[in-house]
This record gives sequence, structure tokens and C-alpha cells, in this order.
Amino acid sequence: MGPPSHTAPPFVRLAAHPLRWQMLTELARSDLRVRELASLLAQPQNLVSYHLRLLRDGGLVTVTRSSFDGRDSYYHLDLDSCAHALAGTGTALHPALQLGGPPPAPPVQPPRTVLFVCTGNSARSPIAEAQLRRHTAGHVQVTSAGTRPRAQLHPHAVRVLRDHAGVDVADRRPRHLDTLTGHRFDYVITLCDKAREVCPDFGNPAGQLHWSIPDPAAAGTRDDYPAFLQVAADIDTRVRHLLPVLATEPEETTP
Repeated sequence: MGPPSHTAPPFVRLAAHPLRWQMLTELARSDLRVRELASLLAQPQNLVSYHLRLLRDGGLVTVTRSSFDGRDSYYHLDLDSCAHALAGTGTALHPALQLGGPPPAPPVQPPRTVLFVCTGNSARSPIAEAQLRRHTAGHVQVTSAGTRPRAQLHPHAVRVLRDHAGVDVADRRPRHLDTLTGHRFDYVITLCDKAREVCPDFGNPAGQLHWSIPDPAAAGTRDDYPAFLQVAADIDTRVRHLLPVLATEPEETTP
């Protein structure tokens, strides 16, 4: 071992601040807007914005413009960056403290139930459904639906799942969210900013999460397959980090 450093690693300096730690824990659960964070933390919005900028500059948080309201932005905790930063933090203290990746989710009884929602149920939510089913080998009951489903899956969504996940969804058809009325899910995850605004309550508000993911078909061109590759990779990362959450008791709320 070399001589010890007396300067705390960047992750420690960023995360050790009480308010920033609260912000990280909220964003670890769901993508949020500034005003939502300010409300959850009971802090002035300008103060929250200041600390969000520090977290963005430190590479722990990213931001995307809302596809529902272009004046809004959603903040997202980059869990891969946090994992790398934590690994580096442990190694800075002692080489034996290097951390590994997130553990896979063990089977849980009864199986967790997860619903993914977007607008068309033609790209983002079926990709998420297929990825979670693949990673959990059937140990999670997962489905997806759309608030305004399209007639069929986008061919690029079918292609990206076949070529990069080994999953064939060619025969699947989009489902309307209304067909699931009366069902209850441990987790309802919206992947579309527009769908988030109209998604009904499925009986467990604590299990309603949001992933702000842009529509890869928004450009409406034939050469937008790279956008599907990027979205599928983002969804796969988020799904992998969801697995340990699904291995724990789901959050419940009292009516």
C-alpha cells in the first residue's frame, strides 16, 4: 500500500452532506423533478437546485428534459456511476474493500408483481417487461401496458430484444392499461413522462416509481435504431439495479 491520502474521495465529499444524501436516497427510488424533490425534503427550490448541480458535476446525477412538458426536467440517479464511485472509495481506504456489482434477486414467495407503463406500449415498456422477465427467469410476475397503445410493437423494439437479449416478442401485441383495472401490483413503473401524469393508482402509492426515458421512436425515421439500442441499454441497467429491490419486502401504504 502507498502512503494514505488525507483527502476524502469525491463520492464521500458529495454524499456526506446531509441534504445531498437525502436527495440521493430519494432519486435512488424514482426519477423526480426539482419541485418534487423540494417538496419531499421541505427545502427551498433554489437550494435543492444548487445541490443538484453539485451532484451533476460530480457525475452522480443526470437530467433529461420532460417529453410531456418541455419546461420541466427529470433528475435521475446514475447507479452505475455511484457503484464505481463507491468501489473507488473503498479501494482508497484499503484494497480489500473493493466492491462488486449489485447482487441478483433471489426467488421470493409470493412472487413480486411489477407493471411497466408507457404511452404506446410498443417500445419502452415491453422492452422493460422482457428484460425483467429475462433477468429473473420467471421469479417475478411482470407485465406492461400503455395509456394509448399502438396497434403493434415497434419493429426496432422487436429487433433490439432479439439481437441483444435473445428474447423473441414478435407475436406480442400492445395492451391497454384499462384492461388491468382492479389489479394490484407491488411496483408500477412509468417509463414515459406523459404516462406518469395519467397513470391511475393501482392500490400501492409507495410502489409507484418513475423512470424518465425518452421515446426512441420520437424522431419517426427509419434510421433511429441507434436510439432503440441506447434506450434498451438504459432500461437494462435500471432493471438490473431493480433486482435487489425486488428481493426485499415491497413497501406498503395504509389507506
